[in-house]
Amino acid sequence: MSVRSPRTVAPWVRTRIRSAPGAALALALLVAVTAFLAAALPRAVDRYGDAGLHRTLRSAEPDRTTVLLADPRPGSGLPQEEREAAVRADALRADHSEILALAPGLLSVDPDQSAYGVRTFEEQVMDEPWLPRPDGLPARLTFVAQSGLGDHSRPREGRLPEARGTVTAATEGVEGAVTADTARDLRIEVGSVLDIPGVERAPLRIRITGIVEPREPRGAYWSTDPLLRTPGLTPLPGDPDLRQYWQGRVLLPPDAAPALLGTAAVPVRYWQLAPSVTALHGYDAARLKSAVAALESGPALQRVRTATSPDVTASTELDDVLAEYTGLRSAIGPMVSVAAFGTGTVAAVVLVMAGSLAADRRRAELTLLRARGGSLRGVAGRLLAETAVVAVPAAALGLAAALLAFPGARPEYAVAAAGAVALLGCLALPLRAVAAHRSVRVHGGREDIVSARPSRRRTVAEVTLLALAVGAVVALRTHGTSDGATASGDPLVSLAPVLVGTIAAFVLVRLYPLPLRGLARAARRLRGAVGHLSLARAGRASGSAVLPLLGLLTALTTAAFGGSVLTGVDDARERAAVLTVGADARVESPYPLPSGLTDRVRRAPGVREVTALSVARFARPGNDTRTVPVAGVDPAGYAALTRHTGIGAFDQEALEASGASEALPALASPEVAGRHGTRPFPVRMEDGTSVTVRIALVRERTPAVVGEEFLVVDRSGLSARSARPTLLLATGDHPDGAALRAAAGGGTPVLLRAEERAGYVDSPLQSGAERVYTAAVAAGAGYAVLALLLTLVRAAPERAALLARLRTMGLTRVQGRRLLVLESLPQALLAALGGVLTAWATIRLLAPGIDLTAVALPATASSAGRAALRTDPVSLLVPALAVVVLTVGVATAQAWWTGRRGSVRELRVGDAR
Repeated sequence: MSVRSPRTVAPWVRTRIRSAPGAALALALLVAVTAFLAAALPRAVDRYGDAGLHRTLRSAEPDRTTVLLADPRPGSGLPQEEREAAVRADALRADHSEILALAPGLLSVDPDQSAYGVRTFEEQVMDEPWLPRPDGLPARLTFVAQSGLGDHSRPREGRLPEARGTVTAATEGVEGAVTADTARDLRIEVGSVLDIPGVERAPLRIRITGIVEPREPRGAYWSTDPLLRTPGLTPLPGDPDLRQYWQGRVLLPPDAAPALLGTAAVPVRYWQLAPSVTALHGYDAARLKSAVAALESGPALQRVRTATSPDVTASTELDDVLAEYTGLRSAIGPMVSVAAFGTGTVAAVVLVMAGSLAADRRRAELTLLRARGGSLRGVAGRLLAETAVVAVPAAALGLAAALLAFPGARPEYAVAAAGAVALLGCLALPLRAVAAHRSVRVHGGREDIVSARPSRRRTVAEVTLLALAVGAVVALRTHGTSDGATASGDPLVSLAPVLVGTIAAFVLVRLYPLPLRGLARAARRLRGAVGHLSLARAGRASGSAVLPLLGLLTALTTAAFGGSVLTGVDDARERAAVLTVGADARVESPYPLPSGLTDRVRRAPGVREVTALSVARFARPGNDTRTVPVAGVDPAGYAALTRHTGIGAFDQEALEASGASEALPALASPEVAGRHGTRPFPVRMEDGTSVTVRIALVRERTPAVVGEEFLVVDRSGLSARSARPTLLLATGDHPDGAALRAAAGGGTPVLLRAEERAGYVDSPLQSGAERVYTAAVAAGAGYAVLALLLTLVRAAPERAALLARLRTMGLTRVQGRRLLVLESLPQALLAALGGVLTAWATIRLLAPGIDLTAVALPATASSAGRAALRTDPVSLLVPALAVVVLTVGVATAQAWWTGRRGSVRELRVGDAR
């Protein structure tokens, strides 16, 4: 009996990876970096979205963000004992627990900063003679029995108030406390007594036992009602003299609330629900708005009423604050998504190109496998296992790096993005191999871009994709410009570079052979062989050039679009800063400036010119009841300033006062010119003098005045008092702010254009979106370079073998370098020219629907107008030229390197291939 020896079969995956470790390592690196970028993008967006929401909520102050629930008639219609029980601390605490349980979970109520209690609805006019009366009006106080006073304050003098015994509506006196600010401003001391008028009983006496210091004065506990912490002066409503009186709050112990039922102050139960700012997320802003609406007037409020009282009402401005945030986020989002989709498309193209390059490199191996009986499914399965072993761990490593680099964000989108990268990295090689080896064949036909005739199947696919892209672009253009609507919420905006790039790639690939054929015919008349040979070699390029061309066009379009966005943002901020300051520096005072200040400012470092002006803020033109700022200027200097800043430039002769005319020529805003026309009219100045002016020029803006209404006249025509300078506008190269402030003195404000510009980014949404956009554009540029290198590497062995053969025929090194450069130029010029045209078309397409104002400027800088997207020539041309330079550089380097190696070795490599 013969014993059959076992066969040893080397595993496919291990063998292939060991045979080409460099290719496996390159694929792993590409997948890991791509997975990291894909996973990092949504987490970075979440991070800056959360930071923007937190900044918005904190800047809004708790008096706007806290939800206030109030029961205006506690125990209405019930016996006195039940009314007293309804306002006691135990009942309010139980109701507070019920409300916290019924509040929407998205609100993330902070129990530490939330509070409940009883307060008087009507302010009490206090007759105590020792309380301050600034305009002869008595102070008005509100009495508040709020929970948690001991936890949120510490006694500064005396002790915390207590409720001794059982307090009822008939109790004659209780204890109270005030904050340190209230005690200081209202002159309240420990031991002071305040009386509240009673109803069918004696006044309720409140004796102050302590002065407390808030532990967190900016927290919601103290800031939901700012007067709880700090009193304020309030004008008397309807008083023509605008007399003021003090408003303040007096703190009572929670169990002392029943005593307020016997007064005329109308006690009200309330519950303050303060959201936990750090627990809220930007991506939940829309759902959070719905939750707040449900608590204000929806199902959540009905449940609260069922659990507490049918008279409970809810009020908050949190929904308005969230609307401000969502408006800014929705305006910023489309521009970030444009970069994300463009970069994602280029990355996907590079992954597919890497798989295609690997399939071409192993064409002979796979052809032999198919010729020896290998099934298409078996070959594809082995290739899939081979790439999965490399791509899946690499994608997991990239995902882990993204999770560590951007903590505190949602993992779902990051996992999905990294999974998509891993899937594409695994499938690129098997699918390309299946497409190339569907049928068993040893030799394939030529695929020259000039001579190849695309199949009907490819033509149908191209026409279908082209029709879809054209239809989407037409829909985007129609939606983005109709009735002045923006396309900010349209997903087609994000796909615009890809759509336009798809159209351009199909069209350019179809048109590319035409100029090559014409140039080839013209090159036949040339004496040298390099030109004709280079054109012939360019025509021998692969006919399936749509994919790399699409990647390059999308990358160039995204880079140009990103550069135009960033340039537009920078220009908008610069313009807004100039409009606000009026020059490079602004020194302004409501009173006349010292006589020597102009010379001191002119001597400050960085200052080149100083223009002195007088500005009367409250001049009254004609019979108009409205006041208008009037600026008195030196026409020559002011005209030069307007030309320098580009704000309302004019000729000085049009504004110079003439002795022959009694009316001063004036430069006016359109609003003032529309009211007064061109006929002379008097203007009463602040010093009581009057001057007659005639509007000769109309400009929308002027450096001297920030606003939509102004008059500018020759200062020589004003009285000596009205002509005294109150404003200095300085121009120069980076004026020194410290030197200017030292020259102006502490009482004169100094405003610098550079400082104003730096302060325009007031939200993490703006700065975060700008950083993400810049990173996405840089990543897209990197992938574009990689796509170009892959395209050149694909043809490198063949070019090296060609040069070696030609060297044996007498081709010099200079001619070889020239041959490779000229061979590469047609495709490089195609990509560069197509990139410029595609980027220009995309920017023109999206410009009507893209508003850069939200990214560039805060909401307070509305005077700068709309920041529109426009073409930036540098962003258009530099990336395109970089493609040409890189292509020529690689071709030159390859020719130099090939010349250093021996021709016999290159011929062997070429023959082996």
